[in-house]
Amino acid sequence: MGRLYCKCFMDKGYQVHCADLPHKYEQLQREHPEITFHKDGFGVTRIADLVIFCVEAAHIDQVVKLYGPTMRFGSVCCGQTSVKTPEISAFEKYLPPDVNIVTCHSLHGPGVKPRGLPLVIMRHRSTDEAFDKTVRVLEALESKIVYLDYKEHDRITADTQAITHLAFLSMGTAWKTQKTFPWESSQYLGGIENAKVLMALRIYGSKWHVYAGLALMNPFAQIQVQQYASSVSDLFKLMIQEKEQEFRDRILLARKHVFRNFETKPILLSDDLLNEFSLSAIPLDQRKPNSHLSLMAMVDCWHQLGIYPFDHLICQTPPFRLLLGITEHLFRDQDLLEQSIQAALFDKNIRADDCEFYTAAKGWVECILLKNPEAYQLRFESTAQFFIDRVPHAKEISNKMLEMIAEKTLLS
Repeated sequence: MGRLYCKCFMDKGYQVHCADLPHKYEQLQREHPEITFHKDGFGVTRIADLVIFCVEAAHIDQVVKLYGPTMRFGSVCCGQTSVKTPEISAFEKYLPPDVNIVTCHSLHGPGVKPRGLPLVIMRHRSTDEAFDKTVRVLEALESKIVYLDYKEHDRITADTQAITHLAFLSMGTAWKTQKTFPWESSQYLGGIENAKVLMALRIYGSKWHVYAGLALMNPFAQIQVQQYASSVSDLFKLMIQEKEQEFRDRILLARKHVFRNFETKPILLSDDLLNEFSLSAIPLDQRKPNSHLSLMAMVDCWHQLGIYPFDHLICQTPPFRLLLGITEHLFRDQDLLEQSIQAALFDKNIRADDCEFYTAAKGWVECILLKNPEAYQLRFESTAQFFIDRVPHAKEISNKMLEMIAEKTLLS
């Protein structure tokens, strides 16, 4: 994200000074001669009016402890971590009291154009002048600005990103455990499946710490991921016992709570749009039914937690918007929903896949609840390695898919 911010600021005429790890200094100078680099953060903090810490959430405390005390009188300190509670704690501990704190979070990755996407700005401790100046600088990103406090930010991102990432991570791990490339299976054909496959591979094509920080350090995330695992477990038990009425009642009650008679405008215009984005060469007419356990559990999870996800579109990320969109499509299409309910309860051919998804979700949640970054990294990277040959192509296609969705839907 640091490189993306740097480019956007320079394009608007701002003078930008950067620092990374000392051993990267000469390499970065060669690769980006147009940027002023310093050997360490002290070169930045002693001259900059606005300092943005673009570091992993797990390292924010130690980095701010080292460089924060040297920030200039009256300057502004900002962070780009996805979890603000530990970031604000570090700022309060180590920054001089005369340094302003106005932090932010771009709700997308560095590979996505920031224009029109949400940028959360959080004013924690600042003068009016410092706050206004910071907002003007961040406007260079051309993002859609949302103002929250840091606790609201962490609660909403836990409600949206934590379980969104968990769902896609679990899909990938389940496919890897099954030794299945989903684009080679007729069970994973069609618009919804395209979106699931592409977003799972997109996540596994990123750095593990991007997702670990939010999952392990957000104080609100544990409740959400525990409930998602419980929803997967409860639904899967009903499926294998073929308790049709209980399963159906639970799904339809969750639909009524989450979608409220579909009073909102659909996020996605049609399934045909997503059919354009596929890694598979199998004809669509060979598609087989799918239980969509991951999506049904998502809606049940929102219901159990009392979350109305459309309220959180102010802090949407591309994966969350896409997940909400394909879930909404499944629950809007009565024929598709009925087909999925029947497959979930009675199609033994997909039971093994659902079992692996159930196991994968449980494993990821246990890892998150233990707050074990080493275990998280190991699980993430072992699955990423399984898909490594297809990740670049999946990223390319998913970029086009996300741009299409942004263009063809009304951003809330």
